[in-house]
Amino acid sequence: MSSQQPRSVAGPRCPRCAEPLEPGDRFCGVCGHDVSSVDAGGGTAGLDHPTIAMQSPGPPGVPGGAVAAVAPGARVQWPEAQEVSGGVPAPVHRAGDISGRTSGGGDLPSYGGRSASDGPEFRTDDPYAHPDPTPAGSSGDYPLPAPAPSPAPRTDPREGVPAAGDPTGPAAKRCVFCGVGRVAQDDYCEHCGKAQPRERDHMETALDAVAAVSDRGLRHHRNEDAYAISSAALPDGSPAVVAIVCDGVSSASRPDEASLAASRAANECVLDLLPQGVHPQQAMHQAIVAASEAVNALAGEGAPTGDTAHQNAPACTLVGAIVADELLVIGWVGDSRAYWVPVDRSAPVARLTEDDSWAAQMVAAGLMNEAEAYADERAHAITGWLGADSYELEPHTVSFKPDRAGVVVVCTDGLWNYAESAQNMATVLPVDAHRHPLEAARTLVGHALDGGGHDNVTVALVPFPAPEPGAGSA
Repeated sequence: MSSQQPRSVAGPRCPRCAEPLEPGDRFCGVCGHDVSSVDAGGGTAGLDHPTIAMQSPGPPGVPGGAVAAVAPGARVQWPEAQEVSGGVPAPVHRAGDISGRTSGGGDLPSYGGRSASDGPEFRTDDPYAHPDPTPAGSSGDYPLPAPAPSPAPRTDPREGVPAAGDPTGPAAKRCVFCGVGRVAQDDYCEHCGKAQPRERDHMETALDAVAAVSDRGLRHHRNEDAYAISSAALPDGSPAVVAIVCDGVSSASRPDEASLAASRAANECVLDLLPQGVHPQQAMHQAIVAASEAVNALAGEGAPTGDTAHQNAPACTLVGAIVADELLVIGWVGDSRAYWVPVDRSAPVARLTEDDSWAAQMVAAGLMNEAEAYADERAHAITGWLGADSYELEPHTVSFKPDRAGVVVVCTDGLWNYAESAQNMATVLPVDAHRHPLEAARTLVGHALDGGGHDNVTVALVPFPAPEPGAGSA
């Protein structure tokens, strides 16, 4: 996970990481950025960048400063959700409230004169922008503890054959690659020697009204993303759909455990609160708090054995969506995102979240334009995350009342790196995604893998309004 320094090479370069490009390249070989619009002279011709609306809240009727990535002047004209009728209103933190400050409320990082005991100023979730140099010959990933050696096969002293329960016995799992060898306790085939896929290498889940797919990608040694999707009933019996997506921070220890714990805790919290009549926006806020507490608890469980060079508090990002009745609620911390794509593709599309990231804050503060910020090697440094060493937790939540049918795309940066703008995401999303969310989610993951698969890829698709039970894809 070494940093990619810009090189002084003539010719076109990737606008994100400054990697020299070869003629005909459609995606950067280092960061996977879409470079199909980089001209031969090294400039950009209509290059798409993330929609950043942190400096302008937009006109009335556009919640949270979300802007449509379509023709100039076209915006998503949604009425804002009404406040909670009783009790304490749900906290609302919109991206337009951020003005070049850290998520802890302090000045932007100075990147100097700070001791290790002060804790991190930012975290990076970019495997190609890690601040520590990668040793020569290393793959760029963090080493895992060596697997425990397999014990010698136990034999029945009466017959000299493998005893019951022996992993080399007749009931042992066979290799998914060669189909002949048996899989030893270290998860390697004894015949062809290939490591077997782990349970989280590729996951798919589909309910009537929501579907999610997660894949390890082509460069990581494990999947550090996690998701949780579910459905519940509101007190009046109407359905509610929940999708939570988490991305483990690669520069932290045990990021896979952090994302799994956060997704489960957030999902369980929402399912507990919605049937009680809690406003969905308040439920999302509480879910993010519960997820944060679950990740914080991991830090007290002790560091795993093995290499301790990078042992620090587990951390992850989170983005979630709740569809309940006529309401769409989005909540997030970090740089995982949510997009809105209407069924009628002639209508405006929008990105519903703003990143807690270095690049987003540079643009918001007016210190860089989008092209400069996202070309910087620090672009993926995140300023908000869930973890024991994070700043004061600031969950972002916002409610919308869409005026038409559509699909909510909830994803990690392993996907949006290959479809950054809302318009790009809409172009990749199949037109029948609202009827077949699982197949559409597979298509999006395949798009990221075809683009290079440099990171774990996770996406959940939530049709709006939620279809009736039994109407979705199996």
